[in-house]
This record gives sequence, structure tokens and C-alpha cells, in this order.
Amino acid sequence: MELKEKLKILADSAKYDASCSSSGSKRTNKAGLGNASYSGICHSFASDGRCISLLKILMTNCCIFDCKYCLNRRSNNITRATFTPEEVCAITINFYRRNYIEGLFLSSGIIKNPDYTMELLIQTISLLRYKYNFHGYIHAKAIPGASSSLLNKLGKLVDRLSANIELPTEAGLKLLAPDKNHAKVSHIMEYVNEHHSKYFAPAGSSTQMIIGATRETDYDIMRKSSDMYHSYNLKRVFYSAYIPLNQDRLLPSLKMPPLKRENRLYQADWLLRYYHFKIDDLLSPDNPNFNLLIDPKADYALRHLKEFPKEINTASYEDLLKVPGIGVTSAKRIIKSRKYFKITYNDLKKMGIVLKRAKYFITCNNRYCLDISLFKKDFIESNLILENTLKTQNPTTQLSLFNE
Repeated sequence: MELKEKLKILADSAKYDASCSSSGSKRTNKAGLGNASYSGICHSFASDGRCISLLKILMTNCCIFDCKYCLNRRSNNITRATFTPEEVCAITINFYRRNYIEGLFLSSGIIKNPDYTMELLIQTISLLRYKYNFHGYIHAKAIPGASSSLLNKLGKLVDRLSANIELPTEAGLKLLAPDKNHAKVSHIMEYVNEHHSKYFAPAGSSTQMIIGATRETDYDIMRKSSDMYHSYNLKRVFYSAYIPLNQDRLLPSLKMPPLKRENRLYQADWLLRYYHFKIDDLLSPDNPNFNLLIDPKADYALRHLKEFPKEINTASYEDLLKVPGIGVTSAKRIIKSRKYFKITYNDLKKMGIVLKRAKYFITCNNRYCLDISLFKKDFIESNLILENTLKTQNPTTQLSLFNE
């Protein structure tokens, strides 16, 4: 099989893996190709928001496992291909010199056994680092079940070393991927967390969960994410909407991937990591799923309307972060600016606050921007839903680099 045909097959097979971020590494370049410093990694994004700045390929799409949701499962009748280590190096260097990429994301189906597959990844990346002198960013997916000695070797070669938890619960994994278990993935996360340094996986670890293939609620998913963040110091948990690729009685009968649900989980994940929210602020066993019509932060505000409106000139930093339309940067600007003057609604516009959402939940100098009689849940919720609907119907288009 020609190299071009292999690339087409194995790049296409890798596109369902969302764990493809390339930040947090400072690998220095003394005498070679590439650069993995913060400024050296370029990010591009697909229409669904996934990072595509790296050459993202599988070593092979052959696999001994038969996961129900996976395109590359052994029972599928698809065209199979396997790169040699030299072929991966040739493509990576070729693409880098043409300025197509800034680094490599390398994963693999499992051939023969986990150790054999890991040895292939190590051989490939060793060639890139030492023969071709490539110092660019490399993110590799460790193979669950491989030995700790191989994990150690791979971690010293790459910038990010991660493993996919696949499904939020062990029960779901046993149902759809009986060859896998969470313990083997957790071992990788724990190992990376314990050995993480500037010499071993300096960009840390991440993982991915498939959303909608099993019946877990958003509450179940966020609790699992929170546990992994705290236990293994993960850089990111990626949420990937289940894509119906295979026919199987154990799989849900979905016509479209639950992309809106995926988006809500990412928004909630951001609130937990950067906005001082707790899971119980957003969800509970009685309210286990996110509202698909409005974002989690606005939903929180509506369910806790007694805590609003917040006075912009006196609210604490933590309280400002609870206001829809106010982000981390905006909240810091407000705290800094109000030391010198009383902030008005016009000042908020200049600071970049999204007043279309924030105006319902704040006052400036004890003045509500609307008639205070309109400070009611039904009124605010209907307006937020209407705004979201209009935004969906009229999405902002990216400006062209050239004159139309």
C-alpha cells in the first residue's frame, strides 16, 4: 500500500479522538527541528472546536479489541493499514517543513498486545527525537495494560502522555468495551501524575469520555471528571459526543451525535476549573442533566435568583464570577477599576462584559438596567432562550482573509 493511501486511512481513523491539545510544554530546541515552547505551537480549530494543529494519526487501525462504539473494532470489515516507524517520521518531518503542522499526535489500535504496541510507539518517537532531531510537540496515547517500564520510556520522549477513560462508568465500559477496564487507564494517569516533571511528560496528561453511548447522566459524568482532576491532576478531560458508526443492539439508536450536550459539559467543566463552581452548584441527583436551552452558568443563576442581582461596585470577585456574561478577565477588570471610580453600565461595555446576559443579574450603583418588576425567572429565562435561539439561527461567520 502506498504511503499516501496509508495516511488517508490512518488520519481518518484518528479523527474521533478529541484529546488533541498542545499547550503546557517548554521543550527547548538546541540543534534540530521544531519547537514546543508556548509560542511555538500553532492552534487551528475545526468547526466543532477540536484542535487540529497537530498531525493526528494512528500507528495502525488494526485492533485486537471489539469495542462496540469504535470504527476500528476487530469485527468491522474496513480497510486496515499500519505505518512503519520510518513512515511516521517521514510524514511528520515532511509536513513540518511545509509548515502544515507544529507537532504530532500519535495513537494506535492495539496489535498483538499492549506491550508490543507501546514498543512500536516508542521506536517511532525515538527515531523522531534522536535520528531526525525533532524537538516539536508530541502527544502520545499510552496503551492501557502496557508495562510501567514502557510507560517510563514513552513519558521521557513526549510532551503529553495520556490515556482515554472511554466511558464514564465501569458498568458502561463492561457493556460496550468488555476487553477494557478503568483500572488500567487509572494506572497510566497515576503514573504520569507521580513522575510528571520537565523531563517526563512536561505537558501532563489528559483523557477523553464518550458522551451518549451509555445511560449515564451529566451529573455522573461531571463527578467522574472532578474525581480524575483531583486524583490525577489532569490537564483536560475531553468530552466526545457519541457518533453512531456501527450497528449493534447494545448501542443507542441516535440519528445525530449529542453535540449540544457535549458543549454544555465543556462549559460546565470550564466553570469547575476556573470559576470556583462546585458540581453541586450545577447539578444534583434530582436535577442530573444540563438544560440544553441555556448555558450552565445562566441556568445556575436562574435557579439561585434570590442571590441576584449582584451590585457591580461591591460584589466580591467570587460573586462576580457567578454572573452570566462576566468572565475571569472581566471580573478582574471590575475589581481593579472600581478602586478609582464608580462603575456604570457604559463602563461595563468598554470592559468587554457581555451585557446581553449580564444585565439581567446585576445592578450598577444600585440601579437595575430594566424595570425592576421584570426581575422574574420566567421573563429572564424566556429572553435568554430567545437570544440563544437567534444566535443559533444566525451564527457569526469568520471573516475572510481576502476581499470577497
